Amino acid sequence: MKFNLAVTLRETASATPDKAVALYEGGRLSYGALDDLSDRLAASLEIAGLRPGDRVGVQLPNIPQFLIAYFGILKAGGVFVPLNVLYKAPEVAFHLGHSGARIFITWAGVLAEAIAGAEAAGVREVYAVGPMEDDRGPRPFEQLIAAPANGPRLAGTDMTDTAVIMYTSGTTGRPKGAEMTHMQLYMNADIPGRLFNVQPDDVVITVLPMFHIFGLSSILNVCVRFGCTMSLIPRFDPATVLTAIQRDRATIFEGVPAMFIGLLSYPELGQYDLSSLRIAISGGASIPGPVLDAFEQRFGVLILEGYGLTETASTTTFNRSASDRRIYSVGKPIWGTQTQVWDSDGKALPPGKDNVGEVVTRGLHVMKGYLNNPDATAVAFAGGWFHTGDLGYFDEDGFLFIAGRIKELIIRGGYNVYPVEIEDVLHGHPAVAEAAVVGIPDDRLGEEVMAFVVLRPGTSLTAAELMAFCKERMAAYKYPRVIEFRHELPKNALGKILKDKLVDG
Repeated sequence: MKFNLAVTLRETASATPDKAVALYEGGRLSYGALDDLSDRLAASLEIAGLRPGDRVGVQLPNIPQFLIAYFGILKAGGVFVPLNVLYKAPEVAFHLGHSGARIFITWAGVLAEAIAGAEAAGVREVYAVGPMEDDRGPRPFEQLIAAPANGPRLAGTDMTDTAVIMYTSGTTGRPKGAEMTHMQLYMNADIPGRLFNVQPDDVVITVLPMFHIFGLSSILNVCVRFGCTMSLIPRFDPATVLTAIQRDRATIFEGVPAMFIGLLSYPELGQYDLSSLRIAISGGASIPGPVLDAFEQRFGVLILEGYGLTETASTTTFNRSASDRRIYSVGKPIWGTQTQVWDSDGKALPPGKDNVGEVVTRGLHVMKGYLNNPDATAVAFAGGWFHTGDLGYFDEDGFLFIAGRIKELIIRGGYNVYPVEIEDVLHGHPAVAEAAVVGIPDDRLGEEVMAFVVLRPGTSLTAAELMAFCKERMAAYKYPRVIEFRHELPKNALGKILKDKLVDG
């Protein structure tokens, strides 16, 4: 069956051509303009020799050209390969080379690393957004949208064709390229959008990077599917986000826990009018309970928490509404999908907090597989279900609770210790802004519990005081025996804490 994800733009632009698809500092982009400009880009790619199934690397922040490139590549039948703007040359080279990208669209702000990476990967056709020092480098992005398209473009792709290759974070070994289909991405826009009742008059703060699956699937695809507006922010900064909420009368804020913490901790928070917000959505990692409570009380909006991975195009489970929500859980499986918790023998576990196992899932929300990696694909889909690598349990009402990553499980003296549980307690201390818990080697117990903590500005706290605070609130084998205070914790571009770099850092 023929289906191209870019039809969502075509349909919305046809219905509301003058409506803003994106607002940004100093301008706006309408649906009609985006449809036309992406048609032009598609036509230019076709003239340049791009054929259906060819890959195009795109390394852009949250700027209008990202949207033009995304839909233009899809319209031409190409495969969109997003790259993090923070990548250095070797990382750029790997992603372009492994994906087999023929064309590369990058940003002037990272030009030196981008060009070096493209050259190492043998990609000669490079375009850049933004001013360049001379004309001897990449071609300007404007060349791709200069000529008229001479008619609408929409390649006749099959619904199971790959639309996007999104690379995993690669915290263990090389990143893997998850192949996501046109239909998978459509379903992960249509179903979640209906679940939290997104409306055409919604304005969504888009500070989550669109080169990550959370921003691409849960914001960009959802907004275009339902015809609402994105407020584009290239980089998270509390003042910038708060200004955008006030300026654009934003109704939805989507972020990762670090962003909620950053907004709550901002000293001048009270100076902004945030009354337009109607809902907030958290994902990327479990949000600590005290942070969720504090945000809801301070902002007067509900946080709906969800769960997903790159391989599931962002959404696997979701708290659907105020009336169908279990606080501190990540919700129920979305429509048309199945999610279970398995023990180490591959058997489904019954509900209950004591029945923690690996979260597995299957359905149209799951990727085709890992690009050029049949062995990793076979392991991930063992038993016919996708293995997430996350630990969790269901309660009696079908709400999923995440306990952490399997690789982050701490086994202290034979007891299982889940870092998320301890991090929730740490965040409950009024002086703690951020916390991350890891296991460190211990000759006697096998592993010991260690916490890394960032304090709120103007507060003071000793390790002994924080240890005593934890000891009063959890079993003796759980509380951290080692606490280290840091000025900041290492994070990726999404704002997730990089635990694998904590001990070495």
